[in-house]
Amino acid sequence: MFENLFRGKKGIFSASPELLAPKDRMRAIEGSSSAELAAQLLIAPTALMQLTPEEALTVVSYMTPRKIAEGTTFIKEGDDSDTGYMVLLLEGEVTVENIVVSRRTPVTVTVLGPGSLIGEMGLVDGQARLASCTASSDSRCAVLTRAAFEKLGQDDPQTASKLMSAVALRIAERLRDTSEKLKMYTQLVQAMQQEIDHLMPT
Repeated sequence: MFENLFRGKKGIFSASPELLAPKDRMRAIEGSSSAELAAQLLIAPTALMQLTPEEALTVVSYMTPRKIAEGTTFIKEGDDSDTGYMVLLLEGEVTVENIVVSRRTPVTVTVLGPGSLIGEMGLVDGQARLASCTASSDSRCAVLTRAAFEKLGQDDPQTASKLMSAVALRIAERLRDTSEKLKMYTQLVQAMQQEIDHLMPT
């Protein structure tokens, strides 16, 4: 899907960022307001605060700018063959949806805005996507592919390591949040069961 959505489109780069030398890569984004915006959003509280502005700009130099048309589903829940990228949303909104057991229509989990990272778990583990992401408005984003991340690791191991640590921390925070929600759900189910048992004694 990623290749189908983005094949043949050009942004700041005339070639894939992983094919450029580090100096050429930084020169390619020099003076770019989009690159500056991406770097600022990358270190915002909603993304990866652990990176310095310089490190964020280095990471951005390995990303590719893209546009996503309103209504385009660019990540599909359950897809296990197209997980090699994450997206930093620069402009627009993205709706995140899940298919819940016993339902045919998806349930909206959240709506993401500028500064949001999308798909970083797939970049780390390559496993199936956990949700579907659809642009709810015309959007601009910066895409980091696994190939570009691996090239970053070769060119600048320290920044790549810090990026991966920041992503891992973000995933851990999300896991803790999910665990808290699961506890609340379990308590709610137990309370409802007690109420049912009280109203309908056996």
